[in-house]
Amino acid sequence: MGRRTLWLMTLAPKTGGLVALRHELHRHAELAGEEKQTSRIIREFIEPHEPHVLVTDLGGTGLAAVYEGCEEGPSVMFRAEIDAVPAEEDNGVEYRSCRSGVSHGCGHDGHAAMVAGLAENLHRDPPCRGRVILLFQPAEETGSGAAAVLNDQRFELIAPDWIFALHNLPGEELGEIHIKSGPFAAGSVGAMFNLRGVTSHAAYPEQGRSPVSAVAQLIHEMAGLPDSVSTGDGFAKLTIIHVRIGEPAFGTTPGEAQLMATLRSDREAVLEGLRALAVDRAHQIAENDGLEPTHSWTDYFPVTNNSPEAVEIVEAVAAAQGLRVVARDHAYPWSEDFGWFTRRFKGAIFGLGAGREHPALHSPGYDFPDELVPVGLGLFEGLIERLVR
Repeated sequence: MGRRTLWLMTLAPKTGGLVALRHELHRHAELAGEEKQTSRIIREFIEPHEPHVLVTDLGGTGLAAVYEGCEEGPSVMFRAEIDAVPAEEDNGVEYRSCRSGVSHGCGHDGHAAMVAGLAENLHRDPPCRGRVILLFQPAEETGSGAAAVLNDQRFELIAPDWIFALHNLPGEELGEIHIKSGPFAAGSVGAMFNLRGVTSHAAYPEQGRSPVSAVAQLIHEMAGLPDSVSTGDGFAKLTIIHVRIGEPAFGTTPGEAQLMATLRSDREAVLEGLRALAVDRAHQIAENDGLEPTHSWTDYFPVTNNSPEAVEIVEAVAAAQGLRVVARDHAYPWSEDFGWFTRRFKGAIFGLGAGREHPALHSPGYDFPDELVPVGLGLFEGLIERLVR
């Protein structure tokens, strides 16, 4: 029997309740900004473990539990997201979401259960020094939750010196740790380009100014814009996600259109350059066709940069627990609003393999693997041991 098997066996008794908690959170999945029941379920789980401070309605529907040490020392925060995604699930689990079209297809139920599990041990064995903060953050999926938490005046009372988080990764070996210093997850932003023309009778299209040709040209040229940006050793991506032209009326030509796209890069400067290029091209194409262009931005996620010191600590703890650590060469192309925290504090987010054949995130067949609960919990507890005990 190997060291890792023995270590997991020591955690097994405490994770049964955490699996039940995850299933309860899964059953009551709620979208970003609506996580009131989710927050209540987590609060009711944590309250018996008597945190020294419990902050509710943080950044809207968030929650933070604080465990104080006896001596001065660092403040260490563990963050979990609590929102679900607007996707139907079709995985056959008994605890499937009770809300149609809403599911925990990104595994935030599992992340929250692991962080909540720290409360039991912290109640029994508080930090020797400093303090540990368990943060349950709302609205990660829209990129607004971390910023809302940071902008809540009460957050300054619990601001950390260190902050850590994880995200499960289908397609990677179960229990494997994926991490890198510097850019770990891409920054991204949603773009909405509106083109206004003039409608006409469909029998006399020459009497109007239709945006159809401009939209067709914009779709074609937008796809190639990332190749026009200097990325260095990083990357840039632009994905068209939605197009709407006019109204579904056979007797009227379209007088307005909207194109929506997501822009991504692992470098903030590159992302800004891509934004400027996209706006310039959209406006130029529209004006060449006599259209009035406008644009707006939404769902901004900053690049998530891991601090080298935090990465070094995660790697050391993972290795001590017998976990395989994979040092990534490049950032992931998906986005995480954890980047708002690492702009201010030393910290790191790492990936936790969910299995090579596991269904993809946000897919109908996805469900967080319960086998990961003791793995993530144990790694977080190892970080507490390293930093405040």
